[in-house]
Amino acid sequence: MRVVVVIFAALMTLGLAAFGVVAAQRAHTPGSPFALISHVVPAAQPAAQSTAGVPARTPVSQIAKGPVTDTSLPALSPLPTPGSTTAPIRLAENTSPPSSPAPASAAPAPTPSSSIPACDKPGGMGLSRVVEIDTTGGPAFGAEHFKQYDFLRDHEVVLTFDDGPWPENTPAVVKALTDMCVKGTFFEIGEHATWHPEISKMVAAAGMTVASHTWSHKDLARKPYAGDIEKTKDEIEMGVSAVNMAVGAPIAPFFRFPDLQMPAEAIAYLGTRNIATFSTDIDTFDFKIHKPDDVVKSVMTKLGKAGKGIILMHDFQKATAEAMPEILRQLKAAGFKVVHMVPKQPVTTLAKYDDMVKAQDKFSSTNNTRPESSVVKTINE
Repeated sequence: MRVVVVIFAALMTLGLAAFGVVAAQRAHTPGSPFALISHVVPAAQPAAQSTAGVPARTPVSQIAKGPVTDTSLPALSPLPTPGSTTAPIRLAENTSPPSSPAPASAAPAPTPSSSIPACDKPGGMGLSRVVEIDTTGGPAFGAEHFKQYDFLRDHEVVLTFDDGPWPENTPAVVKALTDMCVKGTFFEIGEHATWHPEISKMVAAAGMTVASHTWSHKDLARKPYAGDIEKTKDEIEMGVSAVNMAVGAPIAPFFRFPDLQMPAEAIAYLGTRNIATFSTDIDTFDFKIHKPDDVVKSVMTKLGKAGKGIILMHDFQKATAEAMPEILRQLKAAGFKVVHMVPKQPVTTLAKYDDMVKAQDKFSSTNNTRPESSVVKTINE
């Protein structure tokens, strides 16, 4: 009896071994159910085996830029379903380790305009923020007339200057701002810009925002401009063209009305040109002040009450130019911060008004078309 049991056990062992061989062969047969198992659960690799052929996973930053083309997953054989000859597609996570870590550059490097350079001037103030103004539709700013767009935080100021460019005074204002590493917005009169284009260029080269303030500083709420939109357009557009020509590059589509007299029809027209209107939060009335100390007092007293604001001054005024270094020192001491405004898009001038400005130069000559460097040359010095 014992002999029979031993023989039966031997036969069972041989049968199981044969079944294992058959199963192993079927595992390598295309379309076999066993093939799916070999793909989804890969066989463990020896520690010494190279994984250089396994591609690393695509970083998220690259996925956001275009379609996913990850080919690191092996092709899966279809999984048969009862009663059908077509199997559904099945996805599985690739559990094989990547050959190398994903790139560390997840975040793009900041562009030069995305941060404000540190102030390198002794005792300098520096800008706290730069804000971009989208002038589409002609938005209006300045709480004295407009309440909607109050973008300044507590103890923030925007420095604006009217009526330039003017010899000595405008350069002095720009120097004071530059010495403290801050910037302002200059609303220039077109006629003044044609008289002193070199100053307009200097203002823009210093990184200030240059905008327009009409052609000849006319009160557009009075006749002959009041009620005559064509005359109003001439005064506005010639100013834009003249300042643009003086700078030699597109200026900001920002505009301030002389004496802050703003007819509704003129504001509506600026909207059609995508030019923003600027009133003010704090009018210093520096054009009535003749002593620098009194200009400083006017600025700081009004600002102390308001706590923040767009400040209106005049680089045309000598007292203001002389007061600027002290104004900036006191702003810094009182904890105020300067915000600089820049446009999203530059202004576009109209050819008709460009020609009107050119016609104002009665002594222009068609002979003067060559650049100065080719006409005048220093040969001995």
